[in-house]
Amino acid sequence: MNASTVIFYVLGSLVLVFGAMTVFSRRIFRAAVYLLFSLISVAGIYLLWGMDFIAALQIIIYVGGIVVLIIFSIFLTQRSGEKLPPPIQKRLVWSGILAVSGLGLTSWIVYNYLFSASTLPIVEPTVHNIGEQMLSYSKYGYVFPFEVINILLLAALVGSIVIAMKKKETKTTDETTHITK
Repeated sequence: MNASTVIFYVLGSLVLVFGAMTVFSRRIFRAAVYLLFSLISVAGIYLLWGMDFIAALQIIIYVGGIVVLIIFSIFLTQRSGEKLPPPIQKRLVWSGILAVSGLGLTSWIVYNYLFSASTLPIVEPTVHNIGEQMLSYSKYGYVFPFEVINILLLAALVGSIVIAMKKKETKTTDETTHITK
């Protein structure tokens, strides 16, 4: 085993461990920090594969954008230290069934796909060429995925605003009549 293989396994393990910690953590701020570490590990895998531009996009968009929005919304709601409610058992069962069926479907598709050598023309990876390819409407253009990412970022922004909005709390008569001795 060479060094790049070991580094790949370490980064892959970090992605899996921090991803699981994100899902199973009951403290919302810790879950956001675990998500941050998981996304940074994914950027490390991109760097290991020589995809510098994709790694930079991973850090700028996901780490710098979405995770920071999540953390700011947590702080704006002043719930950073609270525990999340325990999950409902019925939802856990359905979540597990959906996750296993999604893994099975993905595995089946990858197993049955015939991988062949790409016939795409080789393009020099400069910023100018990447920009033209990204915004091109041609057959190999990426304008549609680019717009989907824009919608994803908009949804994350709207979601963080909804989380950050404070609900009006109504005081009950028990709270108003409680006298401290």
